[in-house]
Amino acid sequence: MSALDPRLAGRTVTVRVPATTANLGPGFDTLGLALALYDELTVSVRDEPGAFVDVNGVGAGEVPTDESNLVVRSIAHTFAAYGQELPGLHLVARNVIPHGRGLGSSGAAIVSGIMAAKGLLEGIVEIDSLGLLARATELEGHPDNVAPALFGGLTIAWVTPEGPQFKKLIVHRGVSPLVLVPQETMSTALARSLQPESVPHADAIFNVSRSTLLIAALIQSPELLLAATEDKLHQSYRASAMPETDRLIGELRAAGFPAVVSGAGPSILVLCSDPGQRLEAVDLVASRSATPWQSLVLAVDFKGATVVLHPDEVE
Repeated sequence: MSALDPRLAGRTVTVRVPATTANLGPGFDTLGLALALYDELTVSVRDEPGAFVDVNGVGAGEVPTDESNLVVRSIAHTFAAYGQELPGLHLVARNVIPHGRGLGSSGAAIVSGIMAAKGLLEGIVEIDSLGLLARATELEGHPDNVAPALFGGLTIAWVTPEGPQFKKLIVHRGVSPLVLVPQETMSTALARSLQPESVPHADAIFNVSRSTLLIAALIQSPELLLAATEDKLHQSYRASAMPETDRLIGELRAAGFPAVVSGAGPSILVLCSDPGQRLEAVDLVASRSATPWQSLVLAVDFKGATVVLHPDEVE
């Protein structure tokens, strides 16, 4: 580990990271989509050691505000990966992405920290796209949420002996995402624990065909989204942990809406083929659920995470 680089003194960066939805039905642990709902973060280097976090919005009073905070740990991980000593830090987080609902909040926190580190280290260490993805995957465990958070759009992520890789695709302008968010949360670890070690050969083939079709539907043919979002690999196994989500997805799909579990759930993602279809889906859920669901009518984010090193801080 090198000594603290004097160029870090007084630096401040601002980071913006989108929410994400992973799996998209059949694309388990592979496909992810960035959504136009953003957490924002400002990080300033302090003269005193240690890290202090001010959390505003979602997670305020709940998430740690010291060095154990996931964003701080992600900054520290990135500094360590490139042999840099971590300075004292002051973080101000403005969070809107719901926690524990399948919208990539932990991935967004990890990406926020890594992008903050990239900005703070500008001119000291250069971190390319694959470096960002590698650091994020080391912390998250799999790249399907962090890839779209980093790069925006629709991402295909896979892992090689050389590390995680990604391909970003531009989504057809007719694709209109709707996310329905319940009051209850869902643990990603619990959702994963319900997944079997193996699945029937026929189910694997089914999902290969649907995930391939899904890419075509998202980038070229939105009218195919209902067929393309069918899944036999993970959603049915997790249904017992979120029965209301499972029931409403069944009702939405029976009515012709391409509804799937968003990430690990329990939120529902509806990949509508036109904006008007979203309002119909919202009405259906409102009329058939006894519990309240928040409706997030969102655009696809095409830019991904951004970081700005304040111009007056650059030497």
